[in-house]
Amino acid sequence: MSTLDQQLATASAGIPECVAAGYVDIQSGMLLAIKTVDSHPSEVIDLVAAATGDLFAGSNVTAIEQMFNKSRGLAASDHHYFQEIIVNSDNLIHVFLRGKRYSNYVAVFVCRKSANLGMVLTKARMAMPELESKV
Repeated sequence: MSTLDQQLATASAGIPECVAAGYVDIQSGMLLAIKTVDSHPSEVIDLVAAATGDLFAGSNVTAIEQMFNKSRGLAASDHHYFQEIIVNSDNLIHVFLRGKRYSNYVAVFVCRKSANLGMVLTKARMAMPELESKV
């Protein structure tokens, strides 16, 4: 098991009711590490990585960021406006956190809906520096 896999397992163990966690390179669309309590078909896992890339670096998101820069009179830059995305589904909370050191990497944490969202966010944010140090 790689150090990234180990750190992802440690992070997910510390996040309330976390049932899955992943680390995605949104530039390549690759899932670099995953930890789940259930097994999932590889097609589903591949789609999660691709969807994560779309959420943070899809053409519409990129266009919005460029418009923000233009409206503020800023030159094009590598700054990204979307840092965290929370998606609530029927039974789960999905938290997507862009890396601060490496903005092309996104951590994904999936927790049961009964988890306290504030604690999920706090623990997920606290896990990011260690995760980023393992890339």
